[in-house]
Amino acid sequence: MKKLLCRALAGALLISGIVGCSSEEDTIVMAPLPEVKSQFSVDRDWSASVGDGVGHYFSKLKPVAAYDKVFVASRDGEVKALDPVTGKTLWSQDLEDSESARLSGGITAAYKKLFVGSENGEVIALDVDSGEQLWRSEVDGEVLARPVADNNFAIVHTARGRLIALNADTGEQEWTISSEVPNLTLRGDSTPVVLSGGIFWGTASGRLAAAVVKQGQLIWQQVVGTPKGATEIDRLVDSDASPVTLGGTLYAVGINGQLVAIDLRSGSPTWKRNYSSASDLATDGTRLFLVTDQDHLAAVDARSGTELWSNEQLEYRLLTAPVIVGDYLVVGDSLGYLHWLDRATGEFVAQQFVSDSGFAVGPVSLDDGYIITTRNGSVSKLHIE
Repeated sequence: MKKLLCRALAGALLISGIVGCSSEEDTIVMAPLPEVKSQFSVDRDWSASVGDGVGHYFSKLKPVAAYDKVFVASRDGEVKALDPVTGKTLWSQDLEDSESARLSGGITAAYKKLFVGSENGEVIALDVDSGEQLWRSEVDGEVLARPVADNNFAIVHTARGRLIALNADTGEQEWTISSEVPNLTLRGDSTPVVLSGGIFWGTASGRLAAAVVKQGQLIWQQVVGTPKGATEIDRLVDSDASPVTLGGTLYAVGINGQLVAIDLRSGSPTWKRNYSSASDLATDGTRLFLVTDQDHLAAVDARSGTELWSNEQLEYRLLTAPVIVGDYLVVGDSLGYLHWLDRATGEFVAQQFVSDSGFAVGPVSLDDGYIITTRNGSVSKLHIE
């Protein structure tokens, strides 16, 4: 277990010094696999692959379904468009240049283009119909978060605390907003969300920021987490989860911080609850679902912040962010299991073993099923029977 924890810390932290793990061996224990009697079965429609996947690296390359295609990518630079009905490869593009592509920032489809970022500090645009590379632009810092598109911009949040807007047609930089990055941070960055001309994102210094998309003008910042504790690890306050919006309220969560509901007009909090998480939230419109830093699952009422249920049976199994698929809440774990929960109660309803390579990202829901990708590059479409 000591080796497992050290690998998790090495993948999660950007450190200038050395993190000691000896004291953690007796306190961090992965929960055993819960015994679940599955209430339904699943059927596989097709299988495919994309390169070597992301391996053991941090890269979170979640598939995207758009333009009647499923787009997938591997860390070493292979990008594919698949037919969502048959899984047939419609086109394939290799983005590896003189060095490993190190794709990491996820895939976004907009303006008939695909946008993907890399740890090499690049943003790349491809044509969705042919896979042709349209442009390739350098930015200041690793792109670990998925790009977003709005106002004919491809906008990326880099590991150096820069929010950078690139012209979606040319890749030329239009504006930049900078935020403070502490000496020690989690390895990951918040994917921004865009709503009604505004863009909202979490920062490594524990704040939620808002800006005007068109001009790149900062509007307000709200504290999500305040540094506390004696050690640098205790004082981590990254807000790496992508914010969620419901109506006129925005929700954000941070590590060693809080789950916060913020009024979009004023930027003022309406409620705060003590949760620590670096994973994206999920919502069904009335409830928020999160995975904590201990891999506890929780459901919270979006209006009041009241906890509706909590499930601690997957503790320290290195879970993906929660995803809603049909009537269920789904998470993947590091040992290759998908866990299906009742959204109303938090109780397990099914369990599915997929691959011992494990999951870096959860499923992608489709109208007629869902897409899963494993760390070794396996891609499958399945449906519930």
